[in-house]
Amino acid sequence: MTQLATQHKKLERNVTLLSIFAFVAVAIGGIVEIAPLFWIDSTLEKVEGVRPYTPLEQEGRDIYVREGCYTCHSQMIRPFRDEVERYGHYSLAAESMYDHPFQWGSKRTGPDLARVGGKYSDDWHVQHMIDPRSVVPESIMPAYSHLAKNGADLRDMSKHLRALKTLGVPYSDDMITHAYRDAVAQVSPDSDHADGLRARYGDTIAVRDFDGEPHFISELDALIAYLQVLGTMVEFKDYNPDYAPKTEAK
Repeated sequence: MTQLATQHKKLERNVTLLSIFAFVAVAIGGIVEIAPLFWIDSTLEKVEGVRPYTPLEQEGRDIYVREGCYTCHSQMIRPFRDEVERYGHYSLAAESMYDHPFQWGSKRTGPDLARVGGKYSDDWHVQHMIDPRSVVPESIMPAYSHLAKNGADLRDMSKHLRALKTLGVPYSDDMITHAYRDAVAQVSPDSDHADGLRARYGDTIAVRDFDGEPHFISELDALIAYLQVLGTMVEFKDYNPDYAPKTEAK
């Protein structure tokens, strides 16, 4: 033991020798952590139900980012009891696999929005955006009434989806070709194109007028479509039989 302690002291006092051993230790650890990544296709475990956003939802997500909503609201529920009891099932990495950029974070001035889909009605969201304190008296969120007046710019959605496809989002050529038509169809339940939208994205797609103005596709339509899909793609009871989603104010 004395000899070992002597050798250790010699190593600590020799900067060059200590640097060499530290480099070797870090190199071995790095190889063990990094090398396996070259032999696997993805670091994410795919989860049933997760799909690319519809063109209208994607437009809503772009508006969400543009307006800086991410600076006050995270979309990451940590696997801690207090988080799960307040917001719902902890976030799965696969839920954000098609987000560029993803909305995870640690800054919360307002509540986490990872499970906000279906928690409130469309009318609630409309009122919350126009006058936040009318539904949440203690809210310090600014009003976003201009979103109800601005028309959603859906003309370039095909180009947008094509760009996202280059990043790995599995939009098909059919989805890209019909992007504008699908965006319009999602707020027009009586449209002849609604069936095509469901065929491309699934029967669970919410097809309805979101902002209460059926003759005008506003940025608020798109934003609410995006908010209402958050946390709804995955059946969490498949992972936790005791999980029951929380709903409010219908």
